[in-house]
Amino acid sequence: MVLVVIVCCLNRKLAYDSFIFFWKNQGQDRQIVEAFLRSYGPLQVRRYSYLEVKKMTNSFEEKLGQGGYGSVYKGKSNDGSLVAVKILSKLKGNGEEFMNEVAAISRTSHVNIVSLLGFCFEGSEKALIYEFMPNGSLEKFIFDANSPNRDHDHHLGWEQLDQISLGIARGLEYLHRGCNARILHFDIKPHSILLDENLAPKISDFGLAKICNKDESIVSIMCARGTAGYIAPEVLCINFGGVSHDR
Repeated sequence: MVLVVIVCCLNRKLAYDSFIFFWKNQGQDRQIVEAFLRSYGPLQVRRYSYLEVKKMTNSFEEKLGQGGYGSVYKGKSNDGSLVAVKILSKLKGNGEEFMNEVAAISRTSHVNIVSLLGFCFEGSEKALIYEFMPNGSLEKFIFDANSPNRDHDHHLGWEQLDQISLGIARGLEYLHRGCNARILHFDIKPHSILLDENLAPKISDFGLAKICNKDESIVSIMCARGTAGYIAPEVLCINFGGVSHDR
């Protein structure tokens, strides 16, 4: 009986200590993100409250997709235009991906880069508000086309695929050479390419992006980044190489 009581007390203490550790870490993470937002200076995008985000999505009524980063919901801004609201998972690290995305996309302005319209950072809630892409990601067009139950509306001809490839290349060229700072995406894949009403591609998902000075011709990385799959042999070298190796 005494042993059972001791074990129960130890379990409660461990649970309490874990809660305190989590709570302290959450507080530190919030301070880190707030410090980043202050040091970054005035942003070109608006900061929304969580209540505004909830109203914008009608209490997160229509989910567009879900991934390791969190979930994306369809919403409507005050002017009536449609938006896509990405709610970041509360379990995703210390806010690094959130800060990367705000810092990287707010620096860009290009027809082949998705537009960040605003963000929310309130307590443990983190959200990013983007322009709405009615045709979703390139992924569904590629993988649905190989499915036995494929939808013919998702079929892309070779000419369309060629134009999409060129648009993606132009977007990457802009990130590497056209911005005030050089931005390496590190996670280019069909899921990260969104298509507008005219099937024009826009690069999205900048959570793993790295911002460099334009005079840096070589970028070193300590570990692999991005989605597992084909990795060019040169990535395994100590020096990553020139900007043309982004993926």
